[in-house]
Amino acid sequence: MFYAVPALMCVGVIAMAVTVISRYAQVRQAWSSGLTAEARCLRTYTTTSRHSDSSRISTTLHHVYEFTPPAGRPVRFEEENGPATTIEGDIVTVYYTADRPERATAHAPDPAKGAAAMIGVLCFLGVVLAFCIFFMATAHDMFASADMFDSGDPFDSGDPFGPDDGFESELP
Repeated sequence: MFYAVPALMCVGVIAMAVTVISRYAQVRQAWSSGLTAEARCLRTYTTTSRHSDSSRISTTLHHVYEFTPPAGRPVRFEEENGPATTIEGDIVTVYYTADRPERATAHAPDPAKGAAAMIGVLCFLGVVLAFCIFFMATAHDMFASADMFDSGDPFDSGDPFGPDDGFESELP
């Protein structure tokens, strides 16, 4: 239990880190590809989630966009945390790559802000990962030191001056 829960947390933290890095790379590729198109906002909606550790509620704004690249087939994609001023029917500029237009982004290019956000999230995840590893190492040391005092003899009373201490033969 002292190993399983932190190990699962470590796996979750690593998966989140991979997701953050992957999404940053996708957005960065879309910005640097140089391909842009005019997209129409088809829908906006919000999702709310309550955090289990408190009564705090977070709201995420979603936008659904559609554009047609020169290849000719319409592409629809959804993006989180876009500007609240974009509403249904608005036309926005999207950035995409030729090989994966469905990974487009309507976020304005700002590599410094994107990198700072990614580094901040990765630092937080690194602290959580370090805490989990520290917890597992501490638990391991505690269990190992508890085993050090166990002699392995189930009949050992633990009394250092018991009858088998070798002093009985010297008594008168």
